[in-house]
Amino acid sequence: MDKHLQFKDLWAVILGGSGGFGFAAAEKLAKHGMNVAVIYRENKAADKALKEQLVQIAQSNSVKILPYNINALDATARESFVTEFAAIASEGSVKLLLHSIARGNLKPLTIKGNKGDEAYNTLSIDDIQMTTYAMSNSLLDWTKSILNAGLFNNDGRIIGLTSEGAHKYWEGYAAVSIAKASLESLAKYMAVEFSIYGLKTNIIQAGVTATASLKMIPGSEKLLVIGAERNPFKRLTKPDDVAGVIYLLCTDEAAWINGSIIHADGGEHCR
Repeated sequence: MDKHLQFKDLWAVILGGSGGFGFAAAEKLAKHGMNVAVIYRENKAADKALKEQLVQIAQSNSVKILPYNINALDATARESFVTEFAAIASEGSVKLLLHSIARGNLKPLTIKGNKGDEAYNTLSIDDIQMTTYAMSNSLLDWTKSILNAGLFNNDGRIIGLTSEGAHKYWEGYAAVSIAKASLESLAKYMAVEFSIYGLKTNIIQAGVTATASLKMIPGSEKLLVIGAERNPFKRLTKPDDVAGVIYLLCTDEAAWINGSIIHADGGEHCR
C-alpha cells in the first residue's frame, strides 16, 4: 500500500504544534498523507514564521495544514475551534489527537536560601493546578469536545507525552512531574472508558531531548549531559525519533496498542 494514501482524508489535531515533538509530528504525518490542524500559542513574529513553514510542508506533501494560534487551555477558544474545524473536516475524520502542550511552573517547593531572599519564589497550589490542567487534564476536555462533535474516527488514536521526571526528582520540576504523573493515570482510564468509541489512548515517554521546554528546567544542561551518557546509543533523543513513534501508533498495525506507556528513548530508561 502506498504509505501516502493510508491516511487519505484523515486529520491529526495537534495541541502544542509550534515546535519540539508537536511540530515534528505534524511534519512526519503530513509526509504520510495526513491533514493536520496545528494548535499553538505564539507571538506575531513567531506566528508568521511558523505559518510559512507549515505552508511549505503542506504544499510539498499535497495535504491540508491548518494553523490555529489560540489558547488551547481556554474553553471558549476550544469550542470555537471545534465548531470552525467541523465545517472543514468531515465527520469521523480525526485519526489522531496529540497532546504536546508544554506550559507549567518550574519552581522549588520550598525556599533554599534565606527566608527573606525574594529570589527564591516557591511553588503554590495554584501553580500546580494550572500546570496540571495544561499538561494533563486539558486532554480530557479536548477529547470530549472532538468526540461530541462527531469528528473522531472509529479507530482514532489519542497520544500524550510524559517524561522520566514523572517518576524521579528533577530540580524545579515538581509541578510538571505531578502533571505528567496525572496524565499517565488519566490515560489509563481513558484507554478503558473511551474504548467503546474505538479510541486508543497511549502515552509516549521520550528520552531527554534538547527542546526549548527542556532548556527552561533548572539544571537542564546537566540533564542533557547525563541523558547522552546513559543512552545506549550515546546521543540524545530527537523530536524526529518521537514523531516516528507517533506515526507508527497511527497505523492499522498499531490498533491493538491501548493504555500503554511507550518508551521512545533508545533504551535510556534501562540505565
